[in-house]
Amino acid sequence: MDLLSLPLDVLNPVRSPVAGAAAAVVPERIKKVAQDFEAAFLSAILQPMFNSLSTDAPFGGGSGEAAFKSFMVDAIAKQTAKRGGVGLSDAVTRELMRMQGAEAAPTPAAPAAEEAKA
Repeated sequence: MDLLSLPLDVLNPVRSPVAGAAAAVVPERIKKVAQDFEAAFLSAILQPMFNSLSTDAPFGGGSGEAAFKSFMVDAIAKQTAKRGGVGLSDAVTRELMRMQGAEAAPTPAAPAAEEAKA
C-alpha cells in the first residue's frame, strides 16, 4: 500500500511509514486539494452570473448552451484556479499544511521579503 492510496486526513498529522519520495508527495496532494477547492468556490461564485445570460437566438446557443453552461462555468473556474486563481488555494494550502503539522513551502513573495530585511 502506498501513501497515495490512503485518504488525506486533515485533522491528524501525516505519519508516513515510508520515508523519502512517498512522503514528498503529500504537499503536492494538499496543493491539488486546495486548488480543487478554489475551483469549486469560483464555480459557485460564477454560476449565478452565467445563469442570467440569455441563450436566445441569434447569438445564443439555445437549448444546447443551456444544457452545457454549467460545464463551461466549471471549466472556466478550473482554468482560473490552475493559473493562480484569486489566492484562495494558497491560503488553504498553508492552513492544511499547518493542520498536518508540516511547514508550508514559502510563497513566491516570501523570499523577496526575506531579502528586503537583510
